[in-house]
Amino acid sequence: MMNYTKYRPYPPMDMPNRKWPNNVIKSAPIWCSVDLRDGNQALEIPMNLEEKIEFFKFLLKIGFKQIEIGFPAASDTEFEFTRYLIENDLIPDDVVIQVLTQSRPHIIKKTFEALRGAKNAIVHLYNSTSTLQREVVFHNSMEATIDLAVSGAKLLQEYAAEQPETNFIFEYSPESFTGTEMPFAVDICNAVLDIWKPTPDKKVIINLPSTVEMATANVYADQIEYCCENLKYRDSIYVSLHAHNDRGCAVAATELALMAGADRVEGTIFGNGERTGNTDIACVALNIFSQGMDPMLDFSRIDDVVEMFEKSTRMEVPPRHPYAGSLVYTAFSGSHQDAIRKGMEAMKSHPDRWEVPYLPIDPKDVGRSYDPIVRINSQSGKGGVAFVLEQNFGLYLPKAMQQNLSYVITGISDRKHRDLTPEDIRGIFEAEYVNLTEPVQLVYYRQTTVDNVFRNSTDMKINGRDVTINGEGTGVIDAFCHALETELGVKLEVVNYSEHSMEYGTKARAISYIQILINGEEYFGAGTSSDIAKSSYRGIVSALNKYYKDHRE
Repeated sequence: MMNYTKYRPYPPMDMPNRKWPNNVIKSAPIWCSVDLRDGNQALEIPMNLEEKIEFFKFLLKIGFKQIEIGFPAASDTEFEFTRYLIENDLIPDDVVIQVLTQSRPHIIKKTFEALRGAKNAIVHLYNSTSTLQREVVFHNSMEATIDLAVSGAKLLQEYAAEQPETNFIFEYSPESFTGTEMPFAVDICNAVLDIWKPTPDKKVIINLPSTVEMATANVYADQIEYCCENLKYRDSIYVSLHAHNDRGCAVAATELALMAGADRVEGTIFGNGERTGNTDIACVALNIFSQGMDPMLDFSRIDDVVEMFEKSTRMEVPPRHPYAGSLVYTAFSGSHQDAIRKGMEAMKSHPDRWEVPYLPIDPKDVGRSYDPIVRINSQSGKGGVAFVLEQNFGLYLPKAMQQNLSYVITGISDRKHRDLTPEDIRGIFEAEYVNLTEPVQLVYYRQTTVDNVFRNSTDMKINGRDVTINGEGTGVIDAFCHALETELGVKLEVVNYSEHSMEYGTKARAISYIQILINGEEYFGAGTSSDIAKSSYRGIVSALNKYYKDHRE
């Protein structure tokens, strides 16, 4: 048994009048990518200089206006990367680079050296504040912890004054915020704010990181609301989030914390980061997009984003990752496929409003096609098979025929232990139903109408011999069936007939579908031809040939 008794539940916030549950997200936050810092430090093989430059350019292409590029004082590679971006003028004027520094004098000094000549830069100062870190790691009191933060804040001001050519924005993080007593978290942030004295025209960032996710997402939201209500200079600060994913709830925690009053989100594109990762910015941004708001980031070519991420990080985006996974817009379940098919059909009446079951966004909005939405395996049903034939080949089978074909398709998939491609399904459909010619084959037909009576004379091959059959009836199909009944000694009753012009992949202009009772047994057939009557005759003959095949076997 797992020893759960050594763990203690995280204490909830005492906030009976919390406001955030009634709020909604109304716009995208300020985004800050930390892929090149948090994301990179979590890689088994960190990105080299060339890879970081390429990834930085890609972040610009997506639309990030704030990008944390590293910890310049931590290594020569980080310092060199910062200098390369500045010296080669690779940072657009409307983009702010962000760098990280501990509250230690020599690290702060080197950080500002790395930033010399930058147009805009966020200097992100942090020190750890949690009870556990204070007591176990640093052996610091609350007062000493505040003194450390304040001394670092003063140094940022002094070094920034020496580089007036750069527009510096200051950021402070009480690291391990979620493990910190909330009144103390507010006190240390306010002490830093009293040094910086921000104004509405010169704002600073207070970043409140869930360095280790320790509780349910609603607790993080409570903590953010508490801080938003108790921090000084609220109209002069951006309250920023930096959620980690230790409990698998970083996206939910970020969204609830935005409802609680936060203005800004730090995260990585697909949630890469230490341990279980960071907030997945692509997921949060596309969640916002799905609610009819501009996410302020461009994920319209999601496969390009996946390709860059996988190449740079040597990691894989899981196939069921929200919005970006290779299978995320794909349904194998028969009931899901049927609902998607009907939803896509209904979209024709309101193309400006996306409403398709099981698809929260239109795959085309992120650069995906409709081709893989429905994939057929042994779990699929008639709706999925019908969708594939309709979307890929313009074949609109009647409902009963869809059901009959689905049994054939799922049986084949089950035996082969794989899903079937659209081409597989088209091939099976044609082999099972379309223009079958053994042992009965239509060669040529003639028809006349006298006093609303249709007369039919048809040249046939039956079991290899040439015959001409004749019949009459109330229509061309009725006349042909009577002729076949007389020649073959079978009873034919057409239950359903439909036809349509063919849209794709063939020179034949029409296809006819037949549902017919042959001696009381139900069979289906289809025929194609540029002649409607001939296509219907071929459909009847195809059903007959299936009947004879079954009874011969």
